[in-house]
Amino acid sequence: MTFDQSIAVPDAIAAGRFVLRPLRPSDAGLIMLYAGDRRVAEATRSIPHPLPPGAVEAFIARAMSGETRGTIWAMDGAATGLSELLGVISLKPMDRGQSEVGFWVAPQMWNTGIASEAVRALVGANPLGDRTLFAEVFQDNPGSAKVLTNCGFEYLGDAETFSVARGGRVPTWTYVRKM
Repeated sequence: MTFDQSIAVPDAIAAGRFVLRPLRPSDAGLIMLYAGDRRVAEATRSIPHPLPPGAVEAFIARAMSGETRGTIWAMDGAATGLSELLGVISLKPMDRGQSEVGFWVAPQMWNTGIASEAVRALVGANPLGDRTLFAEVFQDNPGSAKVLTNCGFEYLGDAETFSVARGGRVPTWTYVRKM
């Protein structure tokens, strides 16, 4: 699906201790460090482990392209003394005013509220003008499920999806939030 360029997406979204901003090439090193961590990769559908050469640069190039611009953000805490990259959050446009939220946070920032702040800011900004947001988490990741419920998402049901890092299907919980 191509991103609708007619939607005015803000360059930055305030998120408490950090801002959500577009990815840039200088993020590659920290993304490689964090996303290359098996624990991060195995909590996602799409991050392979180990990361193949060029994967992060390709991800950043796609995020900066016109096709996905404004739908993938870095969690940047540099202005408040935190790391320039704390994690990544995204909206994957679906259809009929719906998007899917995805996020991961650097392991050293787990259990600090960073993920909740990022999801809350993205929901509050609603940069794509969605009417409904969906999200899924692996059933062995109750922390991410708590992030979603703390941000107003409601449990919708069980499902499963393929995880590249795990090399197989993983049971998920699906959540929905009406805007």
